[in-house]
Formats: sequence, C-alpha cells, structure tokens
Amino acid sequence: MDRNRKWVPGFEAVLLILLSHTTVALEVPLDPKVLEGLPQPPTITLQSPKDYIFDPRENIVIHCEAKGKPQPSFSWTRNGSHFDVEKDSKVLMKPGSGTLVIDISQEKAEAYEGTYQCTAHNEHGTAVSNNIVIRQSRSPLWSKERNEAIVVQKGVSLVLQCRPPAGLPPPVIFWMDNNFQRLPLDKRVSQALNGDLYFSNVLPEDTRSDYICYARFPHTQTIQQKQPISVTVLDSSPDGERRPGFMLPLGTTSTQMVLRGETLELECIADGLPTPDISWQKDGGELPSSRTSFHNFKKTLKISDVNEADGGAYRCTATNNLGTVHHIIKVTVNAAPFWVSAPRNLILAPNETGILMCRVSGEPKPQISWFVNGVPIENAPEDHSRKVDDDTVILSSVQSGSSAVYQCNASNAFGYLMANAFVNVLAEPPRVLTPPNRVYQVITNNPALLHCASFGSPIPTITWFKDSQISIKNGDPYVIREDGTLEIHVAQPLNSGKYTCIATNNLGIKENHVFLEVKEPTRILKQPEYKVVQRGMSAVFECKVKHDPSLHPTMTWLKDKGELPDDERFEVGTDSLIIKDVTDEDEGTYTCIMNTTLDQDSASAMLTVVEATPTPAIVYEKPDPPTDLELTDQTERTVQLTWTPGDEHNSPTQKFLIQYEDLLHEPGVWINLTEVAGTSTTAQLNLSPYVYYSFRVRALNNVGYSEPSQPSRQYRTNPAAPDENPSDVHGVGLEPGNLVISWTPLTGFQSNGPGLEYKVQWRQKDVEENWSSKNVANVSQYVVSGTPTYVPYEIKVQALNDYGSGPDPEVVIGYSGEDLPLSAPDSVRVMVHSSTLAEVHWEPVAFPSVRGKLQGYKVYYRRERGLHETEKETKEEEQVLSFSGNRSEGRLPGLQPYSVYSVFVKVLNSKGEGPPSPSKTFETPEGVPEQPSFLNVVNHGMDSLTLEWGPPTNNNGRLAGYTLGYQPVNYTSELGPVKVMTFLANETTVTLGNLNASMLYKFYLSARTIKGPGPNITQEASTAMDTTRIQPTVETGKGPTEPPHPTSPITQSLHSPFHKVRPVGPPFGTVNTSVSEDGAVISWEYFGHHKNVYVEYIVENSKEDWKKEAVNGSHSHLIKGLKPGMSYRVRVVAKDAADPTVHSTDEVLVAVPAVPSRQVDIATQGWFIGLMCAIALLILVLLIVCFIKRNKGGKYPVKEKEDAHQDPEIQPMKEDDGTFGEYSDTEDHKPLKGSRTPSNGTVRRDESDDSLVDYGEGGDGQFNEDGSFIGQYSGKKEKDTHEGNESSEAPSPVNAMNSFV
Repeated sequence: MDRNRKWVPGFEAVLLILLSHTTVALEVPLDPKVLEGLPQPPTITLQSPKDYIFDPRENIVIHCEAKGKPQPSFSWTRNGSHFDVEKDSKVLMKPGSGTLVIDISQEKAEAYEGTYQCTAHNEHGTAVSNNIVIRQSRSPLWSKERNEAIVVQKGVSLVLQCRPPAGLPPPVIFWMDNNFQRLPLDKRVSQALNGDLYFSNVLPEDTRSDYICYARFPHTQTIQQKQPISVTVLDSSPDGERRPGFMLPLGTTSTQMVLRGETLELECIADGLPTPDISWQKDGGELPSSRTSFHNFKKTLKISDVNEADGGAYRCTATNNLGTVHHIIKVTVNAAPFWVSAPRNLILAPNETGILMCRVSGEPKPQISWFVNGVPIENAPEDHSRKVDDDTVILSSVQSGSSAVYQCNASNAFGYLMANAFVNVLAEPPRVLTPPNRVYQVITNNPALLHCASFGSPIPTITWFKDSQISIKNGDPYVIREDGTLEIHVAQPLNSGKYTCIATNNLGIKENHVFLEVKEPTRILKQPEYKVVQRGMSAVFECKVKHDPSLHPTMTWLKDKGELPDDERFEVGTDSLIIKDVTDEDEGTYTCIMNTTLDQDSASAMLTVVEATPTPAIVYEKPDPPTDLELTDQTERTVQLTWTPGDEHNSPTQKFLIQYEDLLHEPGVWINLTEVAGTSTTAQLNLSPYVYYSFRVRALNNVGYSEPSQPSRQYRTNPAAPDENPSDVHGVGLEPGNLVISWTPLTGFQSNGPGLEYKVQWRQKDVEENWSSKNVANVSQYVVSGTPTYVPYEIKVQALNDYGSGPDPEVVIGYSGEDLPLSAPDSVRVMVHSSTLAEVHWEPVAFPSVRGKLQGYKVYYRRERGLHETEKETKEEEQVLSFSGNRSEGRLPGLQPYSVYSVFVKVLNSKGEGPPSPSKTFETPEGVPEQPSFLNVVNHGMDSLTLEWGPPTNNNGRLAGYTLGYQPVNYTSELGPVKVMTFLANETTVTLGNLNASMLYKFYLSARTIKGPGPNITQEASTAMDTTRIQPTVETGKGPTEPPHPTSPITQSLHSPFHKVRPVGPPFGTVNTSVSEDGAVISWEYFGHHKNVYVEYIVENSKEDWKKEAVNGSHSHLIKGLKPGMSYRVRVVAKDAADPTVHSTDEVLVAVPAVPSRQVDIATQGWFIGLMCAIALLILVLLIVCFIKRNKGGKYPVKEKEDAHQDPEIQPMKEDDGTFGEYSDTEDHKPLKGSRTPSNGTVRRDESDDSLVDYGEGGDGQFNEDGSFIGQYSGKKEKDTHEGNESSEAPSPVNAMNSFV
C-alpha cells in the first residue's frame, strides 16, 4: 500500500471508537477436551535460521514445523519458484512435518544453494516461514605468490600483510613459525583485526625467515598457510626516537558503522619510538563500563550489545615521551528492524471487531508490508471489513468463514522481520473449565478466591450467585476479576455456602457450582510456661489448643528449632510434653506447633536445669595430670601420642587437651593443638614441617583442667616447601611513578623450612601479558618504580624456601601512584535560587586528566562586596565546599543577600587538588534585614513611654522602614491586644501616649525591605505607678476587699510616692504596710512575670525559719495570727520553677500594738447592714433603668459614675472571664469592662480599642496585617460560666452588676 498517503480526516476518532469496542486476544485453552473439534489456522512452531551455512560433508536439514486444526499440509519454494519435493529423489520431507532432509553425499552441494521458504496450509489459512538462505561453507586455497624478503633498519615501523582467501564463514587468523609456535605479541608487535601483523618499531631480535600467516576455517576445520615471509633487521643506521603516528587507521579521522545489538570493535595501531601507549575515550560522554573491554594491549576497544546512545566520536590517543597524537573514529549506529510489539493471534466471534498491530523500529525506519495467507494484501481478494493503515489492520464485523493468517513484513537496508498472526472466527457456546462442585476452604479473616475459568466465542460474561438466589455485584466484600474469579477480601463464617458462576454469550449459557467453607482459626489458648527444674526431676509443658472441629490438627514439639531428641524420657501427649529425669542437655527452648491443613499456631518456653540438692557431701576436684607420654607411628606429617590418665576425683574426665611447644621458633610458648574425648588415651596428631615439637596433655572434668603433664620427648619434622602464601597482599602507589606491594609475612612456624623468600610478581592489567618478578627476603613490602600514573596492576606474592615454592598465589588488583590533576573544570556557571542560596554547575574534567582516584570537586567562593551604595568594598575570608564523586553541580548555602560573590572550582583526587577554573562572579538578590541593632526605652511616664532603636547591622537590601507592635501584659503573663505602627527608614525614635499607668508593656520591633520584615527585637517596660490611689488589700483566696478599718493604723513607705519603673530589672517596687486588729496588711508594686509569689515573715531577732504564705495573683496580703506587742521582719519573694533566680523586696519591720483597739466594728451593726441593703437595692433599680434606655439607643454617663466612685485606675483581673475589670473612658457607648464578650470570645476594635482580649492557646498573639509578630506569651483563658448562652444582645442587669464586684 502507499506509505505516503495522508491520514484520512476523522480516522483517529474512528480508530479510538474501534479500539474501545475491540475484543481482547482470546487464547485457546490447552485442555485437550476443549481443543477437540476447535478449528485453528496454521501456526509455525519451528523453522531454521534465516542464514543457514551447511557443511558439504553432511546432509542438509531445513526445519519447518507447524500446528493447526485440521493438521496443516506443507509446500516449499526455492528462489521464488515452487520446489517440487516429490520429483527429487535426494529430497525427503518428514511425515506430518514440513522439514526437508537433502542427501548431498553423491551430489554437488552447490545445486541446492538458494533461498527457501516453507508454507503451512489448511482450510482456515496459510502461514509462511522466513526466507531461509542456504549456502555451502567454503575454505578456498591460498593463491600462489612469492614473498620478497624484507630488509629494514632498526627502529622503523613494519606491516606484514596476511590477506587470506575469502571463506564462508570468514577464517580465524593467527601467525606462527615453522615449528607451529605462535609468534609472541606485545605492546610493540600486534595483530590487527584484518590479520595483518604490525610492528610499531622493529628490533634486531625480530629478524627471522618464518613469519607465517595461518587461516582456520571453522565449518570444515581446515587450516591453510601463507608462504613464509623473511624479515631482516639491520643495525647499521638505526632510526632515532620519534613521535607517535598512526599506522591503522590512517589520517586524523575515520568512520565506522555498527548495527544495534552487535559488538562494536574499534582499532588503533601506532608506530613510534619508544613504543607508544594507547588510550581511549568518548568525546562528550563516558564509555559504558559494564559493556566495554580492551584487547590487544588496549589497541582494540570492544563495546558489546550496542545501542543508539553508543554513537558518537571515539578518540584514541597514542603517547610516548616525545609527544601525543589523536585519531577520531566517528561511529554511526544503525539498526535492523526489531519488534516493539509483534502482532498477536486473534479469536473473534461473528460480528466482532479486532485489530492487528505490527509495531517495529529500526534505523533507517523499516518499510511495513502486509500479506494475507502468504499473498500481498493488495493482491488478496477484496474484503470490505478490512482496513489497512501502515502498521495496523482493522477487522470490522467479521463473518464466519473469514479466518485467515496475516503476515507482517518489516524491512530496511540491514534486514527484515516477519511474523504470522491468525484471525480465527469462531462461534462457540460457553464452557466452564473449573471442575464442578469444587470445595474451597479458608480461615476466617483471610482472602478467598473462587475460580470460574471459562471459554467461548464471543468471550462469555461471568455472573455469580450465592446459594442460587443472591446475585453478587462488584463491591465490598466481593470483587469479580476479569478472568471471572470471585474474590472475597476478608472471608467471614457468614460467607460460607454454595456459589454458582454462570458463563453467558449469545450462543448459550453454562453454569457451575462451587462451595466455600470458612473455618475457625487455630489458636493456642494456654501456652507453655518458663520452667526451672532440678536435675533428675520431671518437666511438664502444657499446650492447649482451640481449632475448627472439622479440621484435624497435628501437634509437633521442637527443641531449639530442631526435632526432639530420640529419647524415651520425652513423652508427647495430646496437649502436653513431659520430660522425665531431666539432664543438663535438656536445657533449651521448647516450641509447641499446632498444624492443620489450612493454618498453624505456635508458642515457646524455656527450660532451665539447676543443680539438685546433694544428699551426701561428695568432694569434687580437678583430675590429676596424665603420665607416661609416648610417641609412636612416626611419619613426615603425623605422629601418635599415648598417655596414662590421672585420678578423676569423683568427676568423670570430659576431654583431653594436647598442647605443643615449638622449640625452634617459639620456645617457652605452649599452643593448643587438638582435643580428644575423655575416654581416649591416644591421639593421632597432624604436624607441620620444620618444627621441633614437644607435647604435653591436660585433662578436663566438671571442676576444671588438670595441671599439665610432663613434656614428651622432642620430635623434629623434616623441612618442606611452604603450604601457604603471605596474606593481606596490597598494591598502593605512594608517589607518582611507583607501586608499593605489601603483605603480611609468614611466621617461622609457617615457613616449613629454611631460606624463606617471597616471589613478588606484577604486570599492568589489560596491557602486559608477561609478569615481572623479584625475589625478596626478610621484608614485607617491595617498591616498583617507573610505573605510569594511576593504572591498575595485577599483583601476586608467592612464598618459597630452600625446598620449593608455595601454592599458586591469588591475583590482587592494585593501583600505581597518583599525581595532581592536570585540568580544571570547564563551563562554570551559577544559578541563583534565592538571596541566600546559589547553585554552581561545571563540566567535569576528563578522567585521564584526573591522574588518580577521583575524590570529588571543591568549590571556592568569597563575598567581594555588598550592592548597597553606602557599603565599602571589603573582601571577606574565602569559603570552600567539597562535593564527593563525579559531580557536576553543587549548592552554596548561607550566602549574604544583596552581595557580589566570586567562585571557582577545582577537581580533587587522593593526591590533592588540580588547577582552579576561571573565576566567576554572581550577585545575590535582596533579602529580609537583620533585627534592629538595639531597642531601648529611655523615658517612663505615667501614661507614656519613649522608645529609641538602631538600624540593623546588615540591611540585606534597601531598608524600607520599621514595624513596631506593642501590647500590655498583666501580672499573670496574659497578653492584651497588639497595636501596630510603621515608620520610615530614617525614623529611630517614638513616644507612645495614652498608656495605662503602672502597666507592663511588651514591644516588638522589626526592620523591613521590599522582601518583607526581618526578625523581631523585643523589649519590655512599665509605665510609672500612680501612687495617689490606695491599693486595696487582698486576703489569700478572697480577692479584693475594702481597705483596713482606720482604727489604729500604722503605715510605712520605703520609697517616694512616684518612681520610674525600669524596663528590665527588679520585679518589685514600693512596699507599704499597715496594722489593724485582724493583723498586718502588706501591699506592694509588682512588675514581674513569676507565677509563685510569697509573703515571708519572722519575729525580729529570732533564729527560727521564715514562715511563708502564698499570695499568687494579688498585690496585697493580710497576715493573721501575729502576737500583740511583737515586731516582725516581713518581705515579699517571687520565684519560678523555670528560672532559678529568686527575687525579693527589702525587709520591712512591722510592729504589732500590745493593746488592740477597742473600737466597735461598724460592719457588725444592724443599722449599717440595713443601710447597705437599701443602697444596693437602689443601685440595682438604677442599673435596670440604664440598660432599658441603652437597648432603646440612649446613653448614660459612665464617666461621671467612674469619677464619683473614685475607683482605682488599675483593677484586678476578674477570675471568671480573664479580662481587666476597669471602665473605659474613651467612648460612652462601649460595653462595661469585665462584662461578657461577644460569642467569638473577642472584643471588636471599634468597641474596645485599648483593653486586652481573652487570650488562649493560638489566640491573637500576632500582628493583624503583615504577620511580623508571633505572640510569645500565652495564658489559659478561663471560660465564662455562661458560655453556652452567649449572644450578641446587651448584657443582663445581673451580669452588669457582676462587673462592679
């Protein structure tokens, strides 16, 4: 078909619709009962390879096997024409098969060469094989030629050409001499891939007359040789040293093509004197280490399983001490066609739709052709249900009798692919393949799978029913899978029962019944318990189990995870294990395992055996030492030792320990040699050569070891070659140009003889074939000099002495010395992510220039100056960050915003750092400023405070201004509302007015740039106290009270009436005292946050301990129980568990009068009580009238009432709602302080602008606008007792009355 035709408009939508309605590939089941009678087009199951080279001495066998229903018939074509097998007596087709056997024993094999193709056909379609090219293997003779003798001067390069005859397949080439010995190859003399022999420079020893090239042909196993070549090397006028040059390939560049999946072989052979070294690298990339190998002394580079990424420029470098030369090989990777998705067989029902897709790839892009039953699809009978578009065939509404085999052929210049896929149109009623009445058993809470395997065309629809009535739908707890299996995620007993699966298509219906039994789990109810049993007594472990009655459990006991000992003392019952006459060996862990056919459970316990209480006192002692040691049956490596045991002293001997002394190498040191059972009196001892042995024996019983026996006579073994080699062999270069080989020497005992030496061997890995060696003695290392920089070496060290060498040593890989890197990283660039973070990128250096093990990269950077106009240029100390491994980027954190930085990069190996890259500069953007340098309160007034501050040390940008937040703090550390002010950058002072007297305030100041505010600096300060007001006294636990009765008052003051409260300092101010009949009243000023405040007092001049009374939450306290006529020292103390510092006032002297006042207490008089009740009733009536007027929009003079009552300016906080109990004097329409807040628990700004709202966890402790402040104080808000009845209506008169209390 025309591959260049345009896509028909709307075809994409049609294809999507067809895809949504196409059938899945229905696989024909392998059940023979199902296969009976099912028609099936042919399928090729076996065929010969596309390229078949045969041996003319054997028959030609061309395979072709196929399956189908009915059985297919076979036919063949040769070179595109029908091949009549029956007419050729030499050709036999195997019965029931298409395989050909061609007898060529008496025929010319060339007559049967050609291209063969097999066809398998039955009434449902035709399948074809690949084109199989049959060729005869050939091993032609070498053409007769006469080789002229070659005469060259020493040092020149030379090429000896082989040029073998072309064979099929190509021959294997090698060079030998007249004695059939391979010519030695090395870095100087090497064989190219084409078989030619190359000399980088010739030496006099290259002179010989028998350079012979041999060609071995694999199929015929024949070897042919070229006429010998004679080479004579003269030393009369030798060539001098010269730079490297390439002999193969020629020039500076060359090209090579390789196919995907094959092995890429690149070759570089250079001449020069001295002989050049060859190295490889890929420009712009790395060699794939897992698929790369070097051969022919690194002159050949091989990359296996090539893919598209392996294309590019490969650079081979030849180097000697006079210079370096490069050759670039440009590799192109093409690809023969390969499958992305091969077409799959389809089984369709009549009127169904299916799609065949043939997805291939290759380079160049393959051409796709479709065939039907072996005929090009354009020549096949027209079928309107079939549409072809490039790699897709769409079959719509197929009909019975339209079964066929489709062939997809994809080809390009490098090969082809062909696949058969049949379309089998079947109309089959459903069949259920799962055996009927199958019983599934599962344990409760485990998943259950009920199978319903089916077959039919169209594909049957599966539905499930439980107990033949309940229809099961997809959903918890059931899931019906695509293959019809019913899954129950968590099976329960109620899921037990009969399940019916029904398979349905348009040709019929089939049902099958299965049964599910959900069993109870097996559980151990009583586990075995830990036992401590005396030796000789019995141990009983119980293991009681509950299981499903229909399951038959099996109990198994294990000891230490193994089987129980085969001992009649162990008795296993139905639910117990009894161990009789317990011994020490019975100690361990015993496990009870209960198994059923569906599950198991297990439990374990330990048994500890202790000493039984002895009845008679038996004395146990160590055994006596053995005697009468004798050596017999002496050989080179063995001797037999016999002895007589000593007295056991009531404890049987458990074992004997044989020790030896080496009088030659370690005299005086006894070493354990072996142990034997306590019942033995002889031991066969294995000995080492070159040792002067002396033996002794010790006996062991339960008490301990005996003393050693007397030593035996001396026994000397003869010397021998070493049995082992040195251990811990390493190869490390300590300096450029050397390799230090070290090892752990053998001991004298291990030497096996005199004259111990070490044979040190080394060679460069993948470069040198021959080993260099050196024999050394009495050392543990050897230094190899003159090595290349950091190259791998194969190393081995062998021990030898006067009697021979040790075993073949293992090969160890070591590396020669490193040198400093040569190159600096390229293309350094910087990406700035934020004002404090930048990312540096660079091009990694080439691995050859690292000249050592790559450790990583170091990035050096320095802040050169700031970008602010007023900042002077000052260079700061250079900083460095290290990044390990082969990195190409790194991040620079902690940069200073709004600054200019310089940066450069160095590569690092184990030796040190390489040269720096060119320096790169970059700028960081603006950031948020640091906090202001200071914040001071310089003037404390009654209702004002003056603040001064300094600019930040680092602006980190252009300073835009300042934000100030402040809020009051009461004596319980609860916070009031935050007020926020903003200032320009040139403003550094402010006076705050309209503040509350004697109130602690907390201030938060931050600077800001265009990036936002920086961190806060905080300060605390108090306004001055108004001492013209009288502080009410407070009894502990009773709240505010009236001032003490003015009978006999005695008042003292330690300070002047007015004073300035410092922002940071002592938390106490003025302390006042007064004395009444009830006791002494102490009042004080308090500015701290400590929650534990006490009044302490003691009799003057007394040595007793101070008495302490807690006064938390109050500024005054009444001390009761003081003795008349006595003087007391009094002080107020504050401390907090979180702060070890204790704050205290100065001590105050309080004198209690000797005769208390006799004045009558007016509060107890009846007339006074009646008067107070009348006044309270009048006030209640007035309040009711006021609130009624307020609800109607009227106002009432709160300010006048406030002045008339002369209430203190600072009121204590109410305990019921946590607000300040004071009147507001700013607006007469605001609610009374201390009354209930609206339902959201806060006071709106337009209602109470200068009072504290209730603060709780997560309250309004932050700025309302820019969020630059986060509250650092928190106080638990006490909930209002009427919280459930909150509303937005005016407070009730009762609540209003409460606000005055």
